[in-house]
Amino acid sequence: MNFEALRQRVQRAELVVAVRVEKTRSSWFTLSSVWRAGWTPLRIITVGLAGGFLAGKLEPTGLGAKVQGARWLQMIGSVSNLVASTQAAFASMQASEAADTAEQAADKVDDAADQAPRQAAPAPAAPRLGPERRVDPASPSQPQPAEAATDLSER
Repeated sequence: MNFEALRQRVQRAELVVAVRVEKTRSSWFTLSSVWRAGWTPLRIITVGLAGGFLAGKLEPTGLGAKVQGARWLQMIGSVSNLVASTQAAFASMQASEAADTAEQAADKVDDAADQAPRQAAPAPAAPRLGPERRVDPASPSQPQPAEAATDLSER
């Protein structure tokens, strides 16, 4: 295979990956919204009661107890930590992709600015202010609120 064929093959593979990522995001969003909508208060109470009943029934009385209340709490804590770390990893992945997208957009803007013909536009006339205050060309025409408050307090 020559280089051009390999490059086209890679571009096609990247396009397939992008489409599948978008489908996965859509499916994930649908699953999470349906999951949240499915947990009504009645269902939460029912699951809690059933879990408590099973924990009470499975906990044998005696010295050879295999399932104890502390073990159940430890297991629930481990599962909740797993879910939290998965959500954090997913949020990190989304933030990374958003940063990449913003970087690509900035690159496109820079490229467009470099390619645009540069025309010299006449500079707008600077507003005339009283003798007590002159505008520095490097500073913005309107002071920011914090600057304005500082400026007034110094007079």
